[in-house]
Amino acid sequence: MLEKVSKDKEAWKTILIFLVLVFSLTSPFHYAIVKLYPSRLYVGAIMWCPAIATIITLKITGRSISSLNWKWPNWKYIQWSYLVPALYATITYGLIWIFGLGSLANEETVLAWAEEIGLIGIGTLSPPVAVVAGVLLLAFIGVIRAMATTLGEEIGWRGFFIYELRKVLSFTGVSIFSGLVWATWHWPLIVYYGNHIILELATFYIVIVSMSFMMTYYTFKSKSLWPAVIFHAVSNVYIQKILPGLTIKNQGTEHWLGEYGIMFAIVTCIFGIFFWRKAIKEKL
Repeated sequence: MLEKVSKDKEAWKTILIFLVLVFSLTSPFHYAIVKLYPSRLYVGAIMWCPAIATIITLKITGRSISSLNWKWPNWKYIQWSYLVPALYATITYGLIWIFGLGSLANEETVLAWAEEIGLIGIGTLSPPVAVVAGVLLLAFIGVIRAMATTLGEEIGWRGFFIYELRKVLSFTGVSIFSGLVWATWHWPLIVYYGNHIILELATFYIVIVSMSFMMTYYTFKSKSLWPAVIFHAVSNVYIQKILPGLTIKNQGTEHWLGEYGIMFAIVTCIFGIFFWRKAIKEKL
């Protein structure tokens, strides 16, 4: 009994060290974005702060960075970590189009989107060709590029943090606690970029906690941090780049669209509940 109490205390101490470091390292870049200029360089730096915090925490606690789960997992976990976020993002926008909360892009919108991602320069493209080329480019090259930054986050959140939490919490506790921390870590950016801050904070917390259930599931099942890196990158690319570019916003329904939108919160919440029940059933 005393040994368990001691181990739990040590785990919470490590968790506290990590969180203090994460928020301390991130704060200057949040300040720079809000008070100076919203540069992508600052965003990239923010996304690598969890990795740096992990390395420092491991050093303080006398552990090696090789103790993280770096191994490449079974390919089925890589495949599902791509398909699941692509699926929930597509369902989200499919429902938006079906219910008239946004419209499928017209020729002008598609060509403007294609130009934005650099396709127009290779010649005159018809809208159907532009859509196919753009989606393929972003779905593969865009995801690989996004992984360069999501790796920084996932070394910290799923590579280290949830494994420390697992020492003292159940799967449900790990998913909720890590999700709440992960969402809170983002809040200055939401406040800066948001239009309906209270609503967007609420939907964002639902989205992030729901994603936490999914990503925690695949991390523990695969015993690797790579599914989370891919999952995170795919989710960002589909919900930030691909599907918004193919959607025309309808006046008065903007709060249903995007990664802070109501529809995305509803869909990811349903997915999160599914993975929570799945994990409980599998005694994860």
